[in-house]
Amino acid sequence: MKRISIIVFLLAFLGGYTTVQAQAPKRWSSTEIHDGLQKLNFLGSALYFAAHPDDENTRMIAYLGNVRHANTAYLSLTRGDGGQNLVGPEIRELLGVIRTQELLAARRTDGGQQFFTRANDFGYSKHPDETFNIWDRDQVMADAIWVIRNFKPDIIINRFDHRSPGKTHGHHTASAMLSVESFDLSNDPKVYPEQLQSVAPWKPSRIFFNTSWWFYGSQEAFDEADKSKMVSLDVGTYLPKRGISVPEIAATSRSQHKSQGFGSSGTRGSLTEYLELVKGDMPQNNTDPFAGINTTWTRVEGGAPVGEAVALAIANFDFDQPEKSLPSLLRIRNMIKSLPSGHWRDIKLAEIKNLIEGSLGLFLEAVAADPSAAPGQDIVIELEAINRSGVEVKLREISFPDLDIDQEVNEQLASNQGFSKEQTLSIPADFPISNAYWLNQKASLGMYTVKDQQLRGLPQTPSALDVTFTLDIFDKAKNSWSTMVITKPLVFKKTDPVKGELYSPFEITPPVFTGLSEQVYIFSNPKPQEITVKVTAGRDNITGTLRLAYPNGWRLEPESFPLTLDRKDEEQTFKFTLYPSETQEENFITPMVDLDGIVYHKDRIKIEYDHIPTQTLILDATAKVVRLNIKKEGQYIGYLKGAGDDIPQALEQIGYDVTMLDDRDMNTDRLKNFDAVILGIRAYNTLERMPVYQPALLEYVNQGGTLIVQYNTNRRLKVPMEELAPYPINVSRDRVTVEEAEVRLLAPDHPVLNEPNKITTADFEGWVQERGLYFPNEWADEYTAILSSNDPGEPARDGGLLVAEYGKGHYVYTGYSWFRELPAGVPGAYRLFANLISLGNKPQP
Repeated sequence: MKRISIIVFLLAFLGGYTTVQAQAPKRWSSTEIHDGLQKLNFLGSALYFAAHPDDENTRMIAYLGNVRHANTAYLSLTRGDGGQNLVGPEIRELLGVIRTQELLAARRTDGGQQFFTRANDFGYSKHPDETFNIWDRDQVMADAIWVIRNFKPDIIINRFDHRSPGKTHGHHTASAMLSVESFDLSNDPKVYPEQLQSVAPWKPSRIFFNTSWWFYGSQEAFDEADKSKMVSLDVGTYLPKRGISVPEIAATSRSQHKSQGFGSSGTRGSLTEYLELVKGDMPQNNTDPFAGINTTWTRVEGGAPVGEAVALAIANFDFDQPEKSLPSLLRIRNMIKSLPSGHWRDIKLAEIKNLIEGSLGLFLEAVAADPSAAPGQDIVIELEAINRSGVEVKLREISFPDLDIDQEVNEQLASNQGFSKEQTLSIPADFPISNAYWLNQKASLGMYTVKDQQLRGLPQTPSALDVTFTLDIFDKAKNSWSTMVITKPLVFKKTDPVKGELYSPFEITPPVFTGLSEQVYIFSNPKPQEITVKVTAGRDNITGTLRLAYPNGWRLEPESFPLTLDRKDEEQTFKFTLYPSETQEENFITPMVDLDGIVYHKDRIKIEYDHIPTQTLILDATAKVVRLNIKKEGQYIGYLKGAGDDIPQALEQIGYDVTMLDDRDMNTDRLKNFDAVILGIRAYNTLERMPVYQPALLEYVNQGGTLIVQYNTNRRLKVPMEELAPYPINVSRDRVTVEEAEVRLLAPDHPVLNEPNKITTADFEGWVQERGLYFPNEWADEYTAILSSNDPGEPARDGGLLVAEYGKGHYVYTGYSWFRELPAGVPGAYRLFANLISLGNKPQP
């Protein structure tokens, strides 16, 4: 991976790293420039601190950033990898990539910055003790302190209470505990001294807990609470220049969390937020968390005149002709440059550069003709520069610092007259591959592995290639030229006939990719399976050999294929025949291409959704193979997709014929053709038509069908809880988060545990992430509770798998995490799920 220079790393933390990868170049409006001038005159910072994407209070971030103009950031300890996905089937690390981009979209909306630690979201945790048993506490603490020492917040705001372990998600309380500890430790040079090669110790002035009635149990209790140690903020501010209020900005920010279904319409009017002091001195003004902290230019040695100059620029700003501010901005930039080196000098130099760029109406862009290239390949790029102001600007030089290329241009950028240039660049043979940096090395259950200290904390990998434009800007006030260097990432863009101009990152990729058609291959009998391998060229002229690594005791035909691909992006598919072992086991296969003695075994995975930039990941092409002793009854499955999962593909792996149901199928005449109908996860939460479908589904059961309903949350149900099932049931928030938790068989003689597969406790070995979630805690006598499990120290949770006869058929409600276990190839999960499908079906001949 490209080594980040210290200055680029600091700018990433200090707010100068403003060009978001894969986004269109920033177009500055006059309102944004004026807001930027106000921000230029405020030297204070706040770090919001929590555990997951969506934990942040976007109202607070939007208020601090847009009303107080503070340098505001959110530190999310995790990337949300352990959650569920409402927009598609991606889970685990792929979901973490989606939620990372959703957080970045939220910050672009509310004006904050975004940071992370290496903590891996391993799923729901009920206590911080469990969390710290899985996370490496020392590493997470080190990352938190690294962010604090770089960002240097004056105040820290916790979303959660460090004093209430066990009352909320363990990750939540753990985040608050780490924050309170790091408040003191970040200033101790003996703590993580290796960091001090790049940063200095830092002590924030105050740390707050962003409390509310929710933490007190009721509004009445909160109204009566002692608020003498609280700061209250009215965050309902209306911003007339934008025609929007802070809560409306916050709602738009919150709505970026689309994979979690957090769309919000916002509110208008006065709205109070409370900050309870945890450590530090209490502000004398209990409506200002920065009270008593010097947030003016006088906090910088020699900085007072800068503040005066900025105030004058604000007073004289012309919204119709922002370029009139240019002499003032150039003067302010020179004043800042003359100050002693330091934290705020670096931040404000980055800010003033952005304001100058915006005032000139500059558009600078470097676009590759192709979205990717392999090391050793040539690429064609198109460079564009335009000055849309009346100020004289010269484009002196264009450089490619990652390639050590500097080129003189010396072109006058006449007002609104574009400059363009096509150029061919050669990518060195040893140039590093692009990827999400935290996925480059093997992770543990609780931690990602990131060896490069300079990358830790960053929200995403720096761009593969940067382009710098060196400009000379004429300063009328001084009758001289001022030089400024602006860096842009190399991007790819295309014009979609429906969506218009679309940007994506330019990537450096391997010369060849290997991909398997499935992530898990289930061998439910001794018969061999065809393993289809797709090979894709990452450059022209690929010649090599394709092999498939497979486990001992298995057999493969043929052992290899010769491979020739003439053109980049050309694809070929190859079919191996894999014979399983005789006994039940789990193992792995990996397709590998040998090119002149170098072996490539990575797949290219693209994540494409309209609400985030396209993400390209380079991951191992390994798939799991499972020799499974399983029997099944019934053949034809109807599957109604809910929030999105990969269960249909998993069921096809063991020989079921799966039909994805749509609106026209949801009547008894069509449903009766299926041996079982399965509802995808959160179907009752996500499908608006469920009230229409429900009578047909229950009548299908009544007439002899088997309906399997997977978990739903008890919030935002599309049908009333009392109509969710044929007999009363109450879905709770009960869950079993420990995947190794004992599972007890409550009804050992029930057909679900005996036909056609005999289920024992051994079938619950090897489960991943959790047992299940949102178990019913009350149900009618007509249901039979099949299984019982619980987390340590908790009562038995018996509602995870309920079965009832209804009419001639069977109704199943289950909160066990089949959507995780089946795609992960857990043998026992397949065997038990096959028994659920087999209810009421006759044995196959």
